[in-house]
Amino acid sequence: MSRPEPSRTLPDRSIYERRESQVRSYCRAMPRQFVKALGPWMYDEQGGRYLDFLSGCSTLNYGHNHPVLKQALIEHIQNDGITHGLDLHTRAKAEFLRTFEELILEPRGLDYVVMFPGPTGTNAVEAALKLARKVTGRDLVISFTNGFHGMTLGSLACTGNAAKRHGAGVPLDNVVHEAYDGYYGPDVDTAELLERRLSDGSSGLDAPAAILVETVQGEGGLNSASAAWLRKIADLAKRHGALFIVDDIQAGCGRTGGFFSFEEAGVEPDIVTLAKSLSGLGLPLAVTLIRRELDVWQPGEHNGTFRGNNHAFVTATAALRHFWSDGEFVGELARRGEYLAERLERMAEAHGLETRGRGMMRGIVMPSGELAVKVTAACFARGLIIETSGADDEVVKVLAPLNIDDEIFARGLDLVEECVGEVMSKSAKTSMEVVK
Repeated sequence: MSRPEPSRTLPDRSIYERRESQVRSYCRAMPRQFVKALGPWMYDEQGGRYLDFLSGCSTLNYGHNHPVLKQALIEHIQNDGITHGLDLHTRAKAEFLRTFEELILEPRGLDYVVMFPGPTGTNAVEAALKLARKVTGRDLVISFTNGFHGMTLGSLACTGNAAKRHGAGVPLDNVVHEAYDGYYGPDVDTAELLERRLSDGSSGLDAPAAILVETVQGEGGLNSASAAWLRKIADLAKRHGALFIVDDIQAGCGRTGGFFSFEEAGVEPDIVTLAKSLSGLGLPLAVTLIRRELDVWQPGEHNGTFRGNNHAFVTATAALRHFWSDGEFVGELARRGEYLAERLERMAEAHGLETRGRGMMRGIVMPSGELAVKVTAACFARGLIIETSGADDEVVKVLAPLNIDDEIFARGLDLVEECVGEVMSKSAKTSMEVVK
């Protein structure tokens, strides 16, 4: 079972071509009709088996249909448990909040209140931005180059990618994009540049309501901020009266090591956004974590119809209890993250490339987006689902399940290595022929 076995024929896609919007994307690179998934595997209707190194863009950190989480949901449904509850009190919500408090917040000395803004990550970011502006009375938000924060207008304004921004159709105002850690190379401290701008009354940079950052840029190319840089940014925000917001939607829930990606930096954000793998089973669930004294909302001032997804509360509680009740899972994450780093570094050294990322959120940087897409296409042809990241799609990004079996993990990385080697060899051969 450690080897993928992809199907070789295309399914009938006429219903999608006839009725689904042109905006669809992943299915274009992976044209199969999937019918079943378990652990790290996905199966198509023709019986093909695919190893999933995309994990729903880090939504399925514990793999597909984890049996403990699935059983908890089945029992809830069989007992006619609440499905939809707006923001009413329900047992499922209470158990989630108690478990999150006991296993995540209290051990880390954090006293956040939990806001349920709506079902997706962009809802969490929009709530964070709105609250920061309400608390400070300021308009401007500082985000960073290559950042990605969502596709609704407020979070899209904080996103750097030009192609995504152009889809807005209106001006994306009240945000400036400053240089992320390493943007100008290793010898330029961009935190110091930002400090200079904020401290200079003639820089043209207004006092910000918030500074919004990803510790590892999931869609922006797996650029990883150093702990020292994050501490400087957190301090900058505090000294200049801005809220420090960490977008942990893709990098959180264990993807970079600890439950929160900012733990190793020793910082305590004013606001944290979480979504993706919070429910553990792929059910929509997002939260905005707020320092208690900043919770100045009026009742109903920000809401959403699906902020009470009780099925997601049930599976999130089961995931926290199963994976985060002791340190065993974190130890396994560290071991797998080190193994992933070693394997990718070996690939990179063999072809004069580089790697990026942290923990189980890493990738290999190809010379171009065109070559990276060739790698992912070659992987899919061999039964490995994997995607690209970065401003030009130049990074082949590994987002394997955090609890993946060692043998299966190694086999998947063997396929990545094989495909990188194949694409790089063909590219070198083509370059030589051009020179001749």
